[in-house]
Amino acid sequence: MKIFIAIAFILIIGALGSALFFVMRDKGRTNRAVNALAMRVGLSITLFLILLGAYEMGWIAPNSLPAEAGIHGTRPKS
Repeated sequence: MKIFIAIAFILIIGALGSALFFVMRDKGRTNRAVNALAMRVGLSITLFLILLGAYEMGWIAPNSLPAEAGIHGTRPKS
């Protein structure tokens, strides 16, 4: 599952990079940047829904750190 998520993030960043490339190169003459951004949004929504489904099926679980834990798992001093 971790590999799938990493690949999905790489694809999302790739779509964002291609949109930037098309914006700089086409200067608004074509819709390629819009299509790349629409692809990025679609990939992001798909990844989110897959993560929700995987959580519901028990394939992934939240970490075991308490909500009050600090950055390294230690409780903040009161």
